[in-house]
Amino acid sequence: MDRERKGRELKNWRPTNPPSAAGKLRIIGGKYRGRQIDYSGDLRTRPMKDNIREALFNLVGGWIPGKLAIDLFAGSGALGLEAISRGAAKAILIERHLPTAKIMQANAVSLDKDLPVVVEISDTFFWLRQFLKQPGLRSGPAWAVFCSPPYAFYLERKQDLLNAILELMTAAPDGSLIVVESDESFDVQELPYQEQWRIRRYDPAVLSIWRVDDELGARETSTSD
Repeated sequence: MDRERKGRELKNWRPTNPPSAAGKLRIIGGKYRGRQIDYSGDLRTRPMKDNIREALFNLVGGWIPGKLAIDLFAGSGALGLEAISRGAAKAILIERHLPTAKIMQANAVSLDKDLPVVVEISDTFFWLRQFLKQPGLRSGPAWAVFCSPPYAFYLERKQDLLNAILELMTAAPDGSLIVVESDESFDVQELPYQEQWRIRRYDPAVLSIWRVDDELGARETSTSD
């Protein structure tokens, strides 16, 4: 009888988070949960895997509502659109590859034609330098920054990345959040103020999370684990 029961359970089992269809990514949670967005499949675009994106937003989802989401090296735009689904006030998606940027714009419109999403067709490093020159950033809305560059950049442009992360940390308004995705080729001990980052490993990805505490108005100093 026990074997028969187990057989019925296996027959009726369905995954709670089935894999995305080819050429598609899913919004994992929030207002647009379950909706699909297009993914070009271009090798220059490396979307975060659904299960890793779900794990990430399980960790940071409660800090997203009301923030300005900034999706650096946006690729598919899935991180920025996920943030919008979970209550971000606005999302800026930065992607230099024109065809990919057009797909992101179409994805945003497919969710809601009035979605507060801006797609910036630009080199991320250039865009960030211009953005950080704006006056009054520290007194503006808190950010949720997602930095998910090509893994090769951690070898080819490591110092550019570290400089950009440090500048973001310095300029971030109180209540802000920064997420950096890397792989094992990058030593997270090299991150600025390394003791302030919370580290989570989801092979092959490594997620490093930093935030400014809302109540204390100071940088969180949680230890890595």
